Amino acid sequence: MNNKPYLNLIGLAYRARKCSLGEEAIIKDIQESRAKLVLLANDTGKQTKKKMTDKCHFYNVPLYVVDDRDTLSKAIGKTDRVAIAILDDGFANKLKTLLD
Repeated sequence: MNNKPYLNLIGLAYRARKCSLGEEAIIKDIQESRAKLVLLANDTGKQTKKKMTDKCHFYNVPLYVVDDRDTLSKAIGKTDRVAIAILDDGFANKLKTLLD
């Protein structure tokens, strides 16, 4: 894995079941105020990127565009994941400090 500490933290959050995966689940978590932070791959399609960006802005959820989908997917041990929602305040705050 790359030498990026935020990727390790994403993997840890996923193993702790503090993540949401899949476009529909993430949007539902944003709308229900469960998502504390959304990570979006930089090679996401235009439609998905716009939808996620609009939802995050409307519901005041921080959104970070990070590495490509392969890197993001490897961090959680899955394939073809373009977005991850973090559902825990602690993980979200630490990710913000690492990504800012």
